[in-house]
Amino acid sequence: MSGAIGLTTQRRYAAAMLRVLSVLLALAPTAPSQDAAAPPAPSFAFLQHPPRGLPPMPLPTDYTPTAAMFELGQRLFHDGILSADRTVTCSSCHPAVNGFASPLPQPLGVAGRRALRHAPVLWNRGYGTAQRWDGGSRDLETFVLEPIADPNEMHLPLDQAIERLRADADYARAFAAAFAAPPSRATLQRALATFVRGIARGDAGYDRFVGGDADALTPQQRTGLWVFESKGGCWRCHTPPLFTDEAFHNTGVGVRDGSAEPGRAQVTGRRDDTGRWKTPTLRGVASSAPYMHDGSLATLDDVVAFYARGGTANAQLDPRLRPIDLTPGERLALVAFLSSL
Repeated sequence: MSGAIGLTTQRRYAAAMLRVLSVLLALAPTAPSQDAAAPPAPSFAFLQHPPRGLPPMPLPTDYTPTAAMFELGQRLFHDGILSADRTVTCSSCHPAVNGFASPLPQPLGVAGRRALRHAPVLWNRGYGTAQRWDGGSRDLETFVLEPIADPNEMHLPLDQAIERLRADADYARAFAAAFAAPPSRATLQRALATFVRGIARGDAGYDRFVGGDADALTPQQRTGLWVFESKGGCWRCHTPPLFTDEAFHNTGVGVRDGSAEPGRAQVTGRRDDTGRWKTPTLRGVASSAPYMHDGSLATLDDVVAFYARGGTANAQLDPRLRPIDLTPGERLALVAFLSSL
């Protein structure tokens, strides 16, 4: 009899522990999805056939990108020949392993210098209407050349970079094959821009879910999607399918003693643009920490907490920023959803 009672008690205890475990698992942050763990390799094919969930990619009107341009751009992106001391590459600040974003708040340039801002993700920059955190680069072709001469980044005058490429027999042949022309400002920027256009990311759990696959998101991620689209209001700036509105907002990042950095105002000269920075894409966001233009937020939990408290007060704070009452479970769910992107 006592043995039967003991067995029954053990079974009830086991069942209770299973219920507790199921609750804890539902509330716990999910591990990064396979999309985050194994990002897609850049591909020229994405220019004609974007990943699921992305619109057709806008292409330049003054030249036609080719696979040869893409391959040359990929080689240049990973080559120190474009930096003064040959130690820094485009991929130094935008490593693929970190979602083509810098793992440092301010990435290292030549001679130990540091870039002025965090190097953001390059996913889907081919769709961008302006480049850089302050929108100071009007297009992708302009943007890809600027780090070369930047004294805090690669610190090599552009004419010297082109001279190096012309003096390199392998590159001379590669440019001739891709452009039937020697290295020049135009051919260099077209090769690099074509490669960056191939850094595309879609076909995430979210894309499959909205396409009709109900199992593409976990229950926790579906709760996070609800928070994203309803009480969180995240979609207003991080608008699907690119998860950016390509606009500029003052959220209070970088505000010190109530004063914001110039941000977009440095480009436009407009006072009401003070502290406004470009909305980054959330594609691949789980693998691209740290976050914001200054790399000041280390984790997605930090980002959610920042927005939940309504950003940081300053004179130009975006009126859409307000405190959001999120439960601990909703915060975890939102992070889980973001990780699905």
